[in-house]
Amino acid sequence: MKVNLLQFTQDSERICAIAARLCYSSTNIDEISQNFDREKIKKLLSKVIASGHNSVLEHVTFTFGVEGVSRALLAQLTRHRLASFSVQSQRYVKLENDLEFIVPESIKNNTDLFKKYNDFLNSLEKLYKEFLKENIPTEDARFILPNASATKIIFTMNARELRHFFSLRACNRAQWEIREMACRMLQLVKKEALLLFNNAGPDCIREGCHETYPCNNPWKKSNS
Repeated sequence: MKVNLLQFTQDSERICAIAARLCYSSTNIDEISQNFDREKIKKLLSKVIASGHNSVLEHVTFTFGVEGVSRALLAQLTRHRLASFSVQSQRYVKLENDLEFIVPESIKNNTDLFKKYNDFLNSLEKLYKEFLKENIPTEDARFILPNASATKIIFTMNARELRHFFSLRACNRAQWEIREMACRMLQLVKKEALLLFNNAGPDCIREGCHETYPCNNPWKKSNS
């Protein structure tokens, strides 16, 4: 899995702080913009995030490039509808020399099942290439490709949606692949906008676990 932060709103913390101050100030925007130092931004953002005034976080966005993840992950990711997605097309892209499949550790650790898994995927790959050779349209040949098929994605979320995404997908209850991606994303955005994401992650790092059993999430320790 490869996860990169391709682009993000510059000076994102300051922009969110200015937006938050504007909501409660009679001062014009230019004057508000001139009266912020790092400590004031930190204090204000901490207050508005704690109060749930998260609409001000929608003014900044973060764009990620992800490769080597499964179509099973893609199905989960696109449920986050307040995001923009661009995905490598199985309809238009012929994967003749670039077929890749994701293998869960639970299968990889079982020698017998791992072999059966590989044999099955190899047979699918062979049939897929045979379809293409016989001029079956790519959009039809793809019908046999499984959830294990690897894909490439570029997607953009604003900071508010990212915090929501991390609360669900960085949790130990999330499916392992999307959890790994979410944790890598969280590490990347913390480097660029710590004040926006300092306490981001599953609910247990802020207010206690809402799930049906304790998860002992490592993010809780790293944020304490």
